[in-house]
Amino acid sequence: MTNLFRKYPVCMHALIFTCMLVYDEIVLRFLTTGGEWMPWIVFAGFFSLGYGALAAFLTSLLPPKAGKAVRLILVIITSVLFLVNYFVYRQFKVFYDLVTMVVGAADALGQFQGNVWQMILSFQGIAAILLYTLPPLAYAAYISVFDQNQKSKISQKAVIAVVTAVSLACTILGIRQNANYAPIYTTEYNYQNAITNFGLMTAMRLDTLKHALPSESADFEPSETEEPETPPEPTPTPEIVYPKNVMNIDFNAKAAAGGKLAKLDNYCASQTPSSQNEYTGMFKGKNLILMTCEAFTLEVIDPVLTPTLYRLLTKGMHFTDYYQPASAGTTGGEYEVVFGAMPTAGGNSFKNMAGKNNYMTMGSQLNRLGYNGWAFHNNSYTFYSRHKTHKCLGYSNGFMAYGNGMEKYIKKTWPESDLEMLQATFPMYADSIPFNVYYMTVSGHNGYSRGSNAMTKKNWDRVADLPYSDIVKGYIACNLELEDAMTYLITSLEEKGIANDTVIVMSADHFPYGLDDQGGNLQNLSELYGFQVSNLLERDHNALIMWSGCLEDEEPIVVDTPVSSIDILPTLSNLFGTEYDSRLFIGRDVFSDQQPLVFNMNYDWKTDLGTYVNGKFTANEHVTVPEGYVDSIKALVRNKITFCEMYNQTDFFGHLFGQ
Repeated sequence: MTNLFRKYPVCMHALIFTCMLVYDEIVLRFLTTGGEWMPWIVFAGFFSLGYGALAAFLTSLLPPKAGKAVRLILVIITSVLFLVNYFVYRQFKVFYDLVTMVVGAADALGQFQGNVWQMILSFQGIAAILLYTLPPLAYAAYISVFDQNQKSKISQKAVIAVVTAVSLACTILGIRQNANYAPIYTTEYNYQNAITNFGLMTAMRLDTLKHALPSESADFEPSETEEPETPPEPTPTPEIVYPKNVMNIDFNAKAAAGGKLAKLDNYCASQTPSSQNEYTGMFKGKNLILMTCEAFTLEVIDPVLTPTLYRLLTKGMHFTDYYQPASAGTTGGEYEVVFGAMPTAGGNSFKNMAGKNNYMTMGSQLNRLGYNGWAFHNNSYTFYSRHKTHKCLGYSNGFMAYGNGMEKYIKKTWPESDLEMLQATFPMYADSIPFNVYYMTVSGHNGYSRGSNAMTKKNWDRVADLPYSDIVKGYIACNLELEDAMTYLITSLEEKGIANDTVIVMSADHFPYGLDDQGGNLQNLSELYGFQVSNLLERDHNALIMWSGCLEDEEPIVVDTPVSSIDILPTLSNLFGTEYDSRLFIGRDVFSDQQPLVFNMNYDWKTDLGTYVNGKFTANEHVTVPEGYVDSIKALVRNKITFCEMYNQTDFFGHLFGQ
């Protein structure tokens, strides 16, 4: 070994780096997603060879002592990066991109320090730390014995340079030639998918390149029709011809003027606007209470345990196939509900909208109609920079949370009480008709033990006899605080005589990822759901509540087509009869003539004809799928995500409507 190192130092470093990278990748996959190992191990292995050879080559260009120090530092940094990604996945059950991790680090360490340390010092956390400490320790011991600052010959450096180029080029070429993996690497890139299919190092490389390129470099794919037509069903000729949901915007003229937003103008011009319908203006002039509920899910709702939530779910508009895609934690889910778009910039998505013209939020739309607006949260007002972002949502009376007013009304616990927040804030707006209120709740936040969650402890007696494990019972217990909050709210609205004139809309920010310590089969989440969760769409199914007292005595309005969080904003715009342009939304008014489409940032999707998950389309029973349908929907999803990316990185509405 000593002779080999002395003769071929750069070659030995390349081999050692490669072996350590493969080890790191295998440990991460084993501790998180698991799954099939082929062809992942092939891609990860050859990429690791390329990265290992590249590191060895570049450090060989340095003076021997400096190269030795840099190599050790690289090994340490690599282990830390893998360890951080492990802990992120363990906490959120998804891999967060680099920007989201950096943005959320300060908030997590400040607000959830106890939870973070509890996770790190757990058995699994300590085991992961030990596993990722081995490579730096082993490498430090190795170079102390064998690396005597030997210089590498130019011929050896040349060989390693060739190995770097060949291994990376051949692996990339092989991926690009594979119909299943080429989109994941290129047009359908997603940090989560890249790690799952190619390994962490490649995902980080692709993510770095993505953020290094300006958003205007993205482009839309040409297609003959943006909304693939489904087989027509025989229907009588409609007696009413509804007008289109469009505004007086000349997208073609704006595009002709050029500039970096011309692509967005052209895209909107190419869209087919939706038509108004029998539900247009149903809630015109009514009050609106819009809520994003922390870690809420359909399975919390029970006719006996949560009678108010059950009433709201079944006595209004009943959505039987609703999804809340989880891609950037709470702030990502909030972004979907508030802006009707996917959080393509991860944890930065909401922050990117601060200071822009957010013309189409419900806060802005109803503010233009003279509504009195408020936004509330019962946790820290600076968390996720809400003190900056939530001032820009159009709510005329601003944003209040713990630290800028809410602390006067609620007790400081972890998490804080949704009931106390509703009790404190309802009197602020109850007499300010018409009102437009937004809530971000927190009582459902993890962890779910009686020792760490004040809401779980408070409501434990109400769930103690349920046939679930303690952690699932703890989750349900803390959500009973939301049940109590809604009971108070409905009772108060009825006592004021304004329940019939008020609309309540509730959605989650994400699935309850805090139920499981590890990834893999999501055992506790599956226990709550009552079936084994096998893909992201199953994981992200949820409940959407749209209720008004005026619907109580009517037959429920059932929406049985696929619906997701990005559909809330256009649907509410239609129901409240506001002036909006449907071409500006990537979601749809669910009562319109637009095709149902649910999708996530992993490019999985679902329509009324079938489901596309992990690269495989499964048609629904008794439907006819038109030729080319799957490719058309895939292109449609890619274009919608491209729109979301460009919209988030620009002030598009400022461009359309002025600053």
